[in-house]
Amino acid sequence: MARLELKDASAVVTGGASGIGEASARGLAALGARVVIADLNDEGGAALAKELGGLFVHCDVSSEDDGAAAVAAASEMGPLRALVNSAGLGSAGRTVDRNNDPMPQSQFEFVIKVNLLGSFNMLRLSAAAMAKTDPVDGDGQRGAIVNMASAAAFDGQIGQAAYSASKGGIVGMTLPIARDLSAVGIRVNTIAPGLIDTPIYGTGEASEGFKNHLGQSVLFPKRLGWPEELASMVMECITNPYMNAEVIRVDGGIRMPPK
Repeated sequence: MARLELKDASAVVTGGASGIGEASARGLAALGARVVIADLNDEGGAALAKELGGLFVHCDVSSEDDGAAAVAAASEMGPLRALVNSAGLGSAGRTVDRNNDPMPQSQFEFVIKVNLLGSFNMLRLSAAAMAKTDPVDGDGQRGAIVNMASAAAFDGQIGQAAYSASKGGIVGMTLPIARDLSAVGIRVNTIAPGLIDTPIYGTGEASEGFKNHLGQSVLFPKRLGWPEELASMVMECITNPYMNAEVIRVDGGIRMPPK
């Protein structure tokens, strides 16, 4: 099987300065790609880009200008072959709170703007650049895109209405976008992580205790997932030429309870 070759090509990883994004950037660099770290974390992003021999671009994924700058920077290093959409955020809030006040509409809109609209923004800009490159094989393949959804797209918990809606939107757009981009030889897949050990949980003894408690709800193995385990699936989705239009849960079999 001839896998998608990334040597001397470029890739963009949003949210690439830490967590799943960082692990994915490291995986892509190991495969020979020149990686653009597109993130709001200037210090962490610049340090990682320097370590990997890539570039850092300060990027709000919901900004057309920032997204275009990241894609342009990648295209200058080599033909763009991969995008990993791992930037995202959460903002917990019940639809109606304990005082019977409604969730602010602006709070819901902000999560949708970053997670869903931001993912589509980076996807459309990257796909347009990929479409302009020469195909790499007899099938006409030009590149691959991996979006990051969440188990919350299927098992949203109390207070996760905005987050689950944003991630459910990513799941829902996977197939139609894969169908759209089939005409130009670009594959699109989505990964739905479960509980992953990222900086969001903090550090220290209390943090470790909390993570160990969370891990008991995972079917097997009874722990949080490692960013490298997610990155392994990202690499498979990018390099395996027959992986297309799929949504893959990588969650240790967890099914989230209501709270």
